[in-house]
Amino acid sequence: MVDFELSKEQIALREKARKFALEEIIPVSSKYDKSGEFPLPIYEKAFKAGLMNLGIPKQYGGQGYGSFESVLVVEEIAAADPGIATSMYANDLGAEPIILAGTEEQKRKFLTSLTKELKFISFATSEPGMGSDVAGIKATYERQGDEYILNGNKFWVTNGNFASYYVIFARLKGTKRHEGLSAFVVPRESEGLSTGKPLDKLGHRASDTGAVILRNVRVPAENRLGEEGIGFLLAMGTFMRTRPAIGAFATGLARSAMEHAINYAKQREAFEHKISSFQAIQQMVADMYARIEAMRLLTWKAAWLVDRGDRDANTAASVAKLVGAEDAMKIAIDALQVYGGRGYLENYRIAKLFRDAKLFQIYEGTSQIQRYVISRYLFKEYEPIMKGF
Repeated sequence: MVDFELSKEQIALREKARKFALEEIIPVSSKYDKSGEFPLPIYEKAFKAGLMNLGIPKQYGGQGYGSFESVLVVEEIAAADPGIATSMYANDLGAEPIILAGTEEQKRKFLTSLTKELKFISFATSEPGMGSDVAGIKATYERQGDEYILNGNKFWVTNGNFASYYVIFARLKGTKRHEGLSAFVVPRESEGLSTGKPLDKLGHRASDTGAVILRNVRVPAENRLGEEGIGFLLAMGTFMRTRPAIGAFATGLARSAMEHAINYAKQREAFEHKISSFQAIQQMVADMYARIEAMRLLTWKAAWLVDRGDRDANTAASVAKLVGAEDAMKIAIDALQVYGGRGYLENYRIAKLFRDAKLFQIYEGTSQIQRYVISRYLFKEYEPIMKGF
């Protein structure tokens, strides 16, 4: 039987996240967006409140939540500030390859380190010349005795300038595309590893994004995750488990944009009437709400399938990310339109949400990549009920 009712524990968790978002994030959101400063005080409070490291198992000090509980929290934090939310939950992305492929010793060492005190771990697949094309990674490794030597450049690394660890994906020298890709946990203090300046971005400005440069970085063989050559599958497995959260990010932003539009429409007057009485505005807001309801349900379904270990979770996660990203952008545009000219001013929050919304169509696989994943499923695995044409 399908049941959409949340448990008492899930409701309490969502309320906890909502309270944190309203009391701790909203008051400082504009400040960090304008300055681009990394909001470390916020993350320190979130860490103490148990709102970080959501997916790390309890035996390693994490919260031990499933994907479903995580998306409940993410929606609330993203509604307050998508940029702050991105960096707050990057640890779940960085830790996932260790959870999936790490040995017991690796899990105790690295995951426990993240939960004992506030530390960040960054997931690094993207490079200056590639983003969504994981098989196109050019960073290389070669083995020398009990060590691996890594060389290359990583780009678009969330929390790259603040991370204590990096999960680096690189390929064995001489291999191409999917073959030879492996993943390594690389400590920040490794000789030959350096970071670039924080990137000056259109949106998500409170989230640190940077480059990681690898020059003959020596990594102990014991820091390799899984067997050599499983890097591509590991990256895809990680994305399958984290993409539902992007749907939650998008849902939170879209809900926030809609609520701002509603509040503004109730106050703004034109032609001697509140604009909330205009049918055009009513239809726009109704469409926003309908889209948000669909986004949330798709996100919940994807997270539920991930927690069940269902093989269909990969397609569902791509659907949730695609619909969430595309609809969040549409809702942000329409919400700004409700404001009219004032929406174009940076002192109105809707302008920030408009800037933030674009990233969902890009990171963790562009919308075009999600369409490819979905179409591949339809043409290779999906069984049509109607056999004729």
